[in-house]
Amino acid sequence: MKRVHLIGIGGTGMSAIAVVLLEKGYQVSGSDLTASAYFQMVSKRGAQVALGHNPQLALRADLVVRSSAVRDDDPEVTAARAAGIPVIKREGFLSELTWGKETIAVAGSHGKTTTTAMLICMLDALTYDPSFIVGAEIKELGTNARWDVGRHFVIEADEYDNMFLGLTPQVSVVTNIEHDHPDCFPTMEDYLHAFENFINRAVPNGKTILCGDDPGVAALMKRDLRTDIALITYGFSEDCDYRISDYAWDGSASHFSLTRVKSHRAPEKLGEFALRLPGKHNVANAAAALTVVDVLGGSPADCAPSLAEYAGTERRFEIVFESAGEVLINDYGHHPTQVRATLSAARDLFPHKKIWAVWEPHTFTRTETLKAEFARALELADAVMITRIYAAREADDGFTPQAVVDLMPQGKAQYFPDYAALVEAISQQLCGNDVVVFLSAGKGPQICALLRERILSKSGEEA
Repeated sequence: MKRVHLIGIGGTGMSAIAVVLLEKGYQVSGSDLTASAYFQMVSKRGAQVALGHNPQLALRADLVVRSSAVRDDDPEVTAARAAGIPVIKREGFLSELTWGKETIAVAGSHGKTTTTAMLICMLDALTYDPSFIVGAEIKELGTNARWDVGRHFVIEADEYDNMFLGLTPQVSVVTNIEHDHPDCFPTMEDYLHAFENFINRAVPNGKTILCGDDPGVAALMKRDLRTDIALITYGFSEDCDYRISDYAWDGSASHFSLTRVKSHRAPEKLGEFALRLPGKHNVANAAAALTVVDVLGGSPADCAPSLAEYAGTERRFEIVFESAGEVLINDYGHHPTQVRATLSAARDLFPHKKIWAVWEPHTFTRTETLKAEFARALELADAVMITRIYAAREADDGFTPQAVVDLMPQGKAQYFPDYAALVEAISQQLCGNDVVVFLSAGKGPQICALLRERILSKSGEEA
């Protein structure tokens, strides 16, 4: 098998698969409905791509891989199956993709992209040269995927549609567990069961790194997990195997120490670390990555410079504009806990500015199921603007985020179905001391770009 066709190649996950395949020497083709930046990137790297449906490309492949958003009646799926060409989802292809490598899989409801990216940068600093797939471009490396000479494959393990059940990790990480994706996991029990299955897919005598501070993780650890898998905890709690201490935010960086507490040896301080990203949740993410390094036999202390220089990933608390007192931040947060963490981090970094939240709800099921939690999280902002729902893979069921506005204090939030009207409303109220945080898994960057242009046009600057 040397020819693979990817339906949905412009998404973060599928484009990453395309990059790894291309670097492994496969012939890659793909299609997507929009010419995203990732779509253009894989085209430049050698994939044969097409906008819209292109059954002919699928018919030239030995295998067709589709994203979770692609339906069974998709024209390329139908054509390939009629011709006897296998069609599988990402989950079914991961074993082929990671074959010959020791897999390190980073899972969790929140923080997995940041934790995965930090770990990749640390392993690069230690010259482990890992192959990897992550859900956003790592700024230092300029890519979201790579095939390399090292023996490890680091992958962000997405739980949606049970994608992570296609992995067989030597080391797995669970950053936290909080009910999400109700369209795929209707109940918390369904969600926990998926993570239980993920951990139990480890190789014999595998290791799982878990956040000891998280209630969802605590519930997971009480379930029917294989006894040959070592469970190793990290966090701020005193009973964690790797304990975070001395945490402080000095206005420009987070500082903390990490100590290996429980082992056959005496407790050992592994180092003192600094991180430019604000928020205790990012310190926990860093501790997870440092714990993996130690478990692999590397030196966490030698990773301190890499961590101090870590610049983040695309759309994870990404400051994209600063001018005349105005700051625009793009963030991928689309769950109440992520929204709360991002807005709290903005408060830490900009304590004297007005914080605006521009929230684009992601999927009808999540927005309706968690509407009360979203309302409480958004109250951390001084002002809230809510866009129409980004449907993604779902059909419009008529529910609107006005229901979230109605749950918030009067005058705190407004619902703007029209993007241009939203941008105009914000631009009229900016006063030179504002932080506007765009919380979105969809159109947020485009809305942010519109506001940036509006700010610059008002100030007479060029965009």
